[in-house]
Amino acid sequence: MISFPALIIFFSMVKIEHILEKGSGSVNEDQLVIGETIFGVFDGATSLEKPVHLQDENHADPSCLPPEQTGGRLAATIAKNTFAANHHPLDVLGHAANTAILGRMKASGVCLDRPGQVWSTSAAVVRIKDNGLEWFQTGDSHILLIYEDGSHKVLAQRDDHDFETLVMLKAAKDKTMDNPVLRRQVLKVRAGMNRHYGVLNGDPRAMAFTAGGQVSMDGVAAALLFTDGLSLPTPVPQRKKSFSDLTQNFQTLGLKGLHKKIRALEDQDPDRKMFPRFKCHDDIAAIALHFK
Repeated sequence: MISFPALIIFFSMVKIEHILEKGSGSVNEDQLVIGETIFGVFDGATSLEKPVHLQDENHADPSCLPPEQTGGRLAATIAKNTFAANHHPLDVLGHAANTAILGRMKASGVCLDRPGQVWSTSAAVVRIKDNGLEWFQTGDSHILLIYEDGSHKVLAQRDDHDFETLVMLKAAKDKTMDNPVLRRQVLKVRAGMNRHYGVLNGDPRAMAFTAGGQVSMDGVAAALLFTDGLSLPTPVPQRKKSFSDLTQNFQTLGLKGLHKKIRALEDQDPDRKMFPRFKCHDDIAAIALHFK
């Protein structure tokens, strides 16, 4: 952990920007944490089926979640609060978050054998340690390092588990979950949690799908942590996303300018005919660390 004098020096040498914005849905299921040395973003995934009984921590009697809560938001919030404690290595905190999500689902009557009911969240977290970054990642939240020479590196770049679904969305006339073909496909993908792709969802297999470690800060100009909502819309789905255009736009426009450009492109395509995606605007959680 960084000493107090070193912490003062660190904050004099870094500029921190962040965005936390609700998309087209009624609830923002993304969360972020900005601490003394820890920074993270979390993307909760909407439950596809409503359990018969759910209990929020502020409600004594089992009942449906209040309108401002969803399973995805609760999973992201649990993960956020666990990592915000910042008192253990990140992989230990990831395991603790996964266990806490499981406990809350059991207490809320979620049927763990039904993937459509299970709460889940992705995560991308970094901690400043000496001249390096400790990092932890799972799911489709990303950590992007941008170097002084203009190059970039994605920590734990993975195939997009929604690739096949986005291809189907591109071709479908009915792009809603009322389309039975699309709904079956989404449920099929959701059943692949911690089998084909990773999330924090209480499953003990989740940790096998996480990535992390230590990376040097030498030559790093900025670190960008972001959920999928900050991805630049593309007309053709990519099995393995390229972050070259996003990096260039971030370097040119900054975080706020990149955010504005993404929303403008999405506004030009409200029916999602040009850029296949699940809704017009996705939730966004993003943190940019600019190192001077």
